Amino acid sequence: MRSIAGEVNADCAEFSLYGSNHSIFHAIGNGFALITTRRSFLRSAAVAGAAVAFAPSAFAEGLGSTELFSSAALFRRAAMELSRVGASIPQRDIVGIADFSRTSDQPRFHLLDMEGGTVSSFLVAHGRGSDPEHSGWVHNFSNGIGSLASCQGAFRTSGYYVGAHGRSMRLIGMDPSNNNAEARAIVVHGAWYVSRDMARDRGKIGRSEGCFAVSEADLVQVLQRLGPNRLLISAKL
Repeated sequence: MRSIAGEVNADCAEFSLYGSNHSIFHAIGNGFALITTRRSFLRSAAVAGAAVAFAPSAFAEGLGSTELFSSAALFRRAAMELSRVGASIPQRDIVGIADFSRTSDQPRFHLLDMEGGTVSSFLVAHGRGSDPEHSGWVHNFSNGIGSLASCQGAFRTSGYYVGAHGRSMRLIGMDPSNNNAEARAIVVHGAWYVSRDMARDRGKIGRSEGCFAVSEADLVQVLQRLGPNRLLISAKL
């Protein structure tokens, strides 16, 4: 296994990792993947005696009520943003949401199936400018060139390319809070410093320079499912 002490800088990638934690999630490859379904949500809601009425939601087996309502919030936010951006997002079946209210050891990059009502969740790194002390939390967003921070807002996914991090996906910022995304080369790419083992053993993963860096093991699935001309939201929910 590659050493996790020290730093690696390349394009929008930087790594520095310390700490410990014991979060446990279902693992796919080297990354986390929480896959929640409408069926399991309904079963869990029935057991709890809850009468729930909101947008399509998802609930993983064994998770508590916090996850149930978080999934509902994801679908509500996705629907709201799709309505706001309108025809500028032609592909509306899958929506990506990076929920940076969670720590980096948690699967917080969500792919929402708006038709099937399911959610798949993965690890994703945030920018080191958003977390200078590498606490694992996003403390601030920035759209500034050279900030090395994550930015918030709605993105339209664009084309694939092969760069320093292998196959990657370009992003176009659609809001004043992220309209420098192209100039900053903010993209979706894979990174060795994002993995289940690191999150489990250190309580956090590495930091990017503002890009949405996912596990190399999850990259193919993320890029294939998200694809061009879809909506990706970056926010603290």
